[in-house]
Amino acid sequence: MTRLLIVHHTPSPACRELLDEVVRGASDPEITGVEVHRRAALAATPSDLLEADAVVLGTPANIGYMSGALKHFFDQVFYVCGDDTRGLPYGLYVHGNQGLEGAVAAVRSIAEGMGWQQAAAAVEVVGAPDKAAREACWELGATLAAGISG
Repeated sequence: MTRLLIVHHTPSPACRELLDEVVRGASDPEITGVEVHRRAALAATPSDLLEADAVVLGTPANIGYMSGALKHFFDQVFYVCGDDTRGLPYGLYVHGNQGLEGAVAAVRSIAEGMGWQQAAAAVEVVGAPDKAAREACWELGATLAAGISG
């Protein structure tokens, strides 16, 4: 069985909606052989990452940057897991009211620095999540899970 890790910071109802859709997509019954594990960014550990076959990262854009919680996750795993997670497929969703570019660029820079491979386009959601945003997050979860399904 393979493992999809979803590391998220979910401080708002909008972020919760997006997380729920990622989980729903990743848990689609047509995708078999994948365990989906959710971890809050402040609780996720290097062990969680080392056990993962792919990862989805979720964050709000705070002052044009990823959340401090997701940055904390990266600080905890960067040197511990860097060599062992090279090639790890990853996906990203970001929510904010403006200025998502900095958050997306920061996550991409760190993920690439760790040698991870972007497996799907980042989902960028401005304002209240609409049907298209929810569908994009569902697709993100399904794509990452299908990519590692047994």
